[in-house]
Amino acid sequence: MSVLLKQRWSLGHNYLAGITHGAWWRLLADNRFQVSPAYWHRAAFITLTSLVNSGCALAERLCFGSSIANARLARPPLFILGHWRSGTTLLHNLLAQDDEQFHFANTYQVVNPYTFLTTERFMKRWFSGLVPGRRPMDNMQLSFETPQEDEFAPLLMTLRSVYLGISFPQHAEAYAKYLSFRDASPAEIQAWQEAFGLFCRKVMLNDGRTLLLKSPAHTARIRMLLQLYPDARFVHIHRDPYRVFQSQRHFFDTAGWYTYLQRPDPDTIDESILARHEAMYDAYFEDLPSLARDRFCEVRFTDLETDPVGEVRKIYQQLKLDDFAAFQPKLSAYTRSLKGYEKNRFSPLDDATRKRVAERWERSFSTWGYSTA
Repeated sequence: MSVLLKQRWSLGHNYLAGITHGAWWRLLADNRFQVSPAYWHRAAFITLTSLVNSGCALAERLCFGSSIANARLARPPLFILGHWRSGTTLLHNLLAQDDEQFHFANTYQVVNPYTFLTTERFMKRWFSGLVPGRRPMDNMQLSFETPQEDEFAPLLMTLRSVYLGISFPQHAEAYAKYLSFRDASPAEIQAWQEAFGLFCRKVMLNDGRTLLLKSPAHTARIRMLLQLYPDARFVHIHRDPYRVFQSQRHFFDTAGWYTYLQRPDPDTIDESILARHEAMYDAYFEDLPSLARDRFCEVRFTDLETDPVGEVRKIYQQLKLDDFAAFQPKLSAYTRSLKGYEKNRFSPLDDATRKRVAERWERSFSTWGYSTA
């Protein structure tokens, strides 16, 4: 049966536009150059941008190489964890308002990890209009400057990420191990850690604040992150699993279409959502005991949505973060600016799907007290 290829001709919202030329050809080779004809124009566009990126990356190494090599994070980072569509972006945006304490990686930086030190100022000034003002899956604010999940940076630097299974869905199984890295080789783990550390040093070059990082995939990587940053803090957000499942479906029916380089099979989407959740929380619950009590806290999405100021205050108290009282007026003003935002609305799940989700994600329902009724 023929599948309607939504956003087929779009070149936007594609993180691979930030890849370098050598990495792009390695990625194509890894996937046996199997780009579907329907997406050849995307591959051509990425090829062109990769040439520009490689030139800019060389200039950046020459200008900043020694400074980056000698850079160190002044303070341990704070990681926001949680499954996709659990409210991680809302929490990220709320905490990012504390710009006295935190610095974050923005949209431009995470998709241009090799070049942002030399190109960001120019691109933000002249090409900011190329970025739509809202995300395609949930209508949340988007720009070059908004806080963004950092998964894209080490993806582009190492070609090791579960996200590559979205761009190349016919080879998704090969990238599944890069969610938790449990089945990755020591060399692959080391390469990812080195690339991630390099990106963090670049973002924080000559900045003494705490780096605020958010990636749902990090939920499965606590062990790896502690190896890099033993004193890091973590905050995990969770949400009604039924809502998470519905919202993930919606993501793949909206944002997912912008990144495909191979024809997807929509019949596999539900199983992939269920399996990723299981793999993520198998790793999460295995690693959770390694976190000190004052280095970890947990937030329920509905509580954060209902009382954002109160919930952020609790995070500051539990993690012993600096001076919430000074931050509160700015946080309150930001939360007022969110009034009127409308969340996505979904049709109820059919009984068979509800049963499947309840059975496969039973641990999440029971651990956080969500009803399967």
